[in-house]
Order: sequence, then C-alpha cells, then structure tokens
Amino acid sequence: MTKQSLALSTAVSVVLIGGVSAANADTLRLLTWGGYAPEEVVAKFEAETGHTVQVTKSNNEEMIAKLRATGGGGFDLAQPSQDRIAGPQEEFGIYKPMDMSKINMDLFIPSMMEATKGNTTVGADVYGVPHVWGTSGLVLDTANAAMVKDYTDLCSDDVAGKVSYRLKRPTLIGFAFSMGLDPFAAYGDEAAYTEIMSQVEAKLIECKPGVKTYWGGGDELMGLLRSGEVVASMAWDTGGWKLNEDNADITFVAPAAGALGWVDTFVLPAKGKADDAAYAWINFVMQPEIAAMITEAAGNFTASQGADEFAAADLKAKYQASFPQEAIDNIKWYPPVPAGLEAIEGGVLDRVKAAN
Repeated sequence: MTKQSLALSTAVSVVLIGGVSAANADTLRLLTWGGYAPEEVVAKFEAETGHTVQVTKSNNEEMIAKLRATGGGGFDLAQPSQDRIAGPQEEFGIYKPMDMSKINMDLFIPSMMEATKGNTTVGADVYGVPHVWGTSGLVLDTANAAMVKDYTDLCSDDVAGKVSYRLKRPTLIGFAFSMGLDPFAAYGDEAAYTEIMSQVEAKLIECKPGVKTYWGGGDELMGLLRSGEVVASMAWDTGGWKLNEDNADITFVAPAAGALGWVDTFVLPAKGKADDAAYAWINFVMQPEIAAMITEAAGNFTASQGADEFAAADLKAKYQASFPQEAIDNIKWYPPVPAGLEAIEGGVLDRVKAAN
C-alpha cells in the first residue's frame, strides 16, 4: 500500500469512527430548575460524552403540566421534587421506571438515596433518584439561644419574646417530630393524623405568648435576626448560612428531632428517547467535583457523596458545622401529601392564629 493509499484509508477510518460516535451520541432534552445545569457543566459533559444538552428551565407545576400534556413526551430527563412523582405517576403515567443498574450508587449519599427510592416507588418500580436538596430547621443566634436544640425549645422561657416561626405546615411537622410523634407515618390514616395535629395545635397555642411574630417572608425574618429582635427561629438552611456571613453567631442548626428535607430528583419521562444520555448525565453530575459546581450555581447541596469537600471553603465550613453525618441521616424527608391532610392542617393553623 502506498503512503497516499494509507493516508486515504486512515482518513476514511477516522470519518467512519466519527460517524459511529455521532450516531451514538444523543441529544439530552433536560427539564430542570435554574442553576441545576450550569453552562460550564453542560460544556464539560458534552466534551466528555459527545452528547448534546438542551436545557429547559421550569418548576414543579410547569414540569408536571408539560409532561401531562404530552403523556410524558418532549423530554428525556426531568427534575421534579420527590413528592411530585408517585401521585402523578399513579394518575397520569408520565414517567418510566429507573434502571438502577445504570446508576452509579457509590456517588450518592446512601441515606438520601434510600429515602428517595422509598418515596418514589410505585408498585415494584423506583421512579426517582435524588439530586439537589435543602432543609428547614433552626436558625439561631448561638450567643443568646444556645439552649435551643429542638423545635419545641422555641417555647422555652429562656427565649420568650424573641422567637419567630411561620404558621405553615413545616412548623406543624417539626413540632410533631419534636414531641415524639411521627406525622409522616400517619399520612395514610386521617384519624391518626388528626390526633397528632390536635396535640401540635395545643402545643403551639401554649407557646404563642413567647412568639414575637409569625414571619411571613424571608426578608422579614432575616431583618428580625439581624437586628437581634429574634434570636431563635424556624427557617431554611441557606438563610442561616447567609446570615452567618454578617454575624458569626447566627447560623443554621439541625434540630435534634431532624431537619425537614426536600429533594429535587431525576426522573425519566415516559416517552423519553435518550435514556442512555440521561443516565450518563446523572452519573456525570453526581461526581463530587461536578456536583460542587452545581452547588456553586444553585446555592444548595446535592446528594453527591463527598461533594462538600470541593465546595467553596466558607460554604463547606458552614455546611459541615450544620450537618455532621448523623444530622444528614436524621433528616425527615417530605413524602407526598395524601388528599385531605392539607384541610386538617389548615384548620389547625387557623385556630392557632385566632387563639388568644
């Protein structure tokens, strides 16, 4: 073979190999939240895998609406919260089961993976795995409220008049767990749930004289804590860490009964056409160094095992102080809310608000 023939043969081989690679490279149509697919992460994924990514930013309500309208078509991977999976799947059939053999389980925090699998199982199939998460718990001025370790400690005389929380369901759920009750275990029994909520109602009415105000918006609460008018509150983790930037004494503390957690997941829409690209994306973004890039963009941590080690130094320190491993494993993850429970909770909240 001449040098010219060899060069031509090599060139043809390269074209053929490139053609095969291109044929196997799918476009991933990703339906997600702002910050969950940063441009630099997408670029790295495309460069490493050959897949391309089309990102559509959305929220829970829009995700479900889009997938309902198409019967689970139009996207290959979506990211609803874990409480938006079992119900919509049972009612509308908009997802397909996860093939767990294609998920690198070593990349995930085990307790988060198990909780999400449990909350997204329909029949014998798992429909979601965890991605971005956050919690609500206690935000404290530790110099003045170090004795507050749990939700019901907000009723302590030591912090009377300097306490704030919302009249919303997280307060009901948090107080229930702090009182030794398990509201999530009673989700399937309205009578049992009503009894738990009646006990929480009595406790919240008992605690009402010590509450400075029931906060309605995040800015309001942040102002109360910054001014020192409030030293102990129920709030979200990222809010506590933000306040910590200005005042080292204020931070988020995971309650003894467990922080209350939400998780945005990965799910496969029923009519998705690029499952291989979807699994490739999941395994790619759950790598600790890549997950840290998503934390930087989204502001929340992911279920990636060890990703906190790659976070910015200040955020890493706050996270590790608030969430030692036992606190992570003790998070109470919100399951789907059965019909009828919101009406029970609404009645409790109205009566607490009206109580003298």
